[in-house]
This record gives sequence, structure tokens and C-alpha cells, in this order.
Amino acid sequence: MKPPSTRHRASSSRNGGAAGGGADGVRESDDRGTAARLAAGVARQVVRRIPAADLDERDPDYIRERLPGLWLLASLYFRARVRGLERVPSEGPVLLVGNHSGGVVIPDTHVLTLAFTTYFGVERRFHQLAHNLVLSTPGLGWLRKFGTVAASHENADAALGSGATLLVYPGGDHETFRPSWQSGRIDFGGRRGYVDLALRHDVPIVPVVSIGGQETAFFLTRGEGLARRLGLDRLLRVKILPIYLGLPFGLHVGTLPYLPLPAQITVEFLAPIHPREEWGENPDPAKVDEAVTRRMQRALDRLSAERRLPLIG
Repeated sequence: MKPPSTRHRASSSRNGGAAGGGADGVRESDDRGTAARLAAGVARQVVRRIPAADLDERDPDYIRERLPGLWLLASLYFRARVRGLERVPSEGPVLLVGNHSGGVVIPDTHVLTLAFTTYFGVERRFHQLAHNLVLSTPGLGWLRKFGTVAASHENADAALGSGATLLVYPGGDHETFRPSWQSGRIDFGGRRGYVDLALRHDVPIVPVVSIGGQETAFFLTRGEGLARRLGLDRLLRVKILPIYLGLPFGLHVGTLPYLPLPAQITVEFLAPIHPREEWGENPDPAKVDEAVTRRMQRALDRLSAERRLPLIG
């Protein structure tokens, strides 16, 4: 097929056709380009503005006052069961590594935090890493008083360097928005930076497995393909656009909060793993990660087998 003639292209341009777009087409293109640049700029600022952790924002008195009521709520609504806390070293820095569940609500994280603080006391330093957007959400500032800090290498180093116990979820949003029928699968998405963190500080890794969080809503898909087609990965560095069914709005698209169904939550702490004791002075991070996830998967399989029905437990 012959290309259109120069005269045809010029005519199309003058009439606002596809070749040149005319003044309206230029303005539309400029508007799209401006919007894309603004979105990309916002994304860069979100990434760059991860605040350094102020570990002193954790408030033992605040936790002590609210702990009984919150733990009672978790016990009644989620019928929470927590096992193996005696396996966590009683002193010194510890890295807790968990599987992430429950979308943005993550009820198993709340159960874990409440149980840990009840068992070891509010004075023991305990911090949790969370996405900066979570900590920036209006109404969630109280998380800082419970010890939650923005996820970054620097903040993780600061927490362990202070002698605290630190909770991390390597799977992040990739794991917490996995489809509900994959609730029995450990899926870190190939991320093993937690191993480097443990080796850097020479601390034990305590794996923590939980089940029930993916039953608090019906998660359909992470929406990775949809995020790519909408350009979210390029503009906002957002790789997922999850779709799920939950209360009170029914169909949810994106990382909107929801009212969790009262699924029974079980959390189990496993035996500590000391990488250098098991694999020598310079362990291969891939081997450590494989051992951690294998032990977690085995424990999660056991918890899944104990479960009679979804929600019921």
C-alpha cells in the first residue's frame, strides 16, 4: 500500500485529522504530556520522601492504654489464635519475617502486633515496616505510636541497630493482594532483601505464618496486566491494580480499604533461624531464603489442613 500523499497529509493536518491533530490535537497531546509528567513527578516525590524513622514515636503508654480493648476486639471478631511466641528470643534484636495477607486491612498483622506486645510487654521495642502511603493516610497516624515506620533500608537498619524486634513482609503488595484461592501459598515474589538485612546485623530470623487474612474479602486478581495497560507502572511506579469483592461497596478496584469479614485468624511463630550457624560465615542469601520460605510453606500447609471451612476456621 502506498503512503498517503504530502497534499493529503497537509489537508488532514489543517482539518484536525490524525496526521497533525490540529490545534486541538496539539493541546490534547500537550495536556496528556503535562498530566503524565505531573504524575511521574508525584511518584518520584513519594519515593524520595520516605521519612527517616523516629523510633521514639513509639509510645508504650499509648499502647498500654489501648491494648486490652484492641486485643478483646481481635479475639471476639477474628477469634484470634496465636502460637509459638515462646520461640522468639527473649532479648536482643530479632527479625520477624511474615507472609502478608488481607489487602490493605491486614488483620493478621494487627493480631500479631497485639499478641507480641501482650506477651513481651509494651516496654520491649517492637517496630513494623509499612509503605509510606499507609503512614501518610489520614486517620492512621496512631500506627506510629505502635512502632510502625516507613519501609526503607535505612529505617530497617535503625530499628535493628537500636536492639528492637522488627517485623517485615518481603512479599509486600504482591503477596497481600494474591487471589483468595492462593491463600495457602507463601509468595515473596523473589524478594530476599530481608536476608541481607539479617546478615548485615547478624540477627536471628524468626519466620511467622498466618492464615485467614485472605478470607476477609474475596480477592480476584492483583491486576498487574491492567496496571500495565493503564500505564500505572510507568507513571506512578504502581505495578498492581487489584480487584476484589468486599464490604461495604461490593466490587473494589485499587487499594481501597474495606470492612473485613470476621474470618478466623491464626498466627504461628516458628523456630529461629541463625543463618551463620547453619550455613557458615558467608551464607548464600538464595539458600537462606529457600530454607525460610520452605519452612514457612510447610507450616502454612499444616495450618491450611487444620482449617475446616473458610471464615469459620
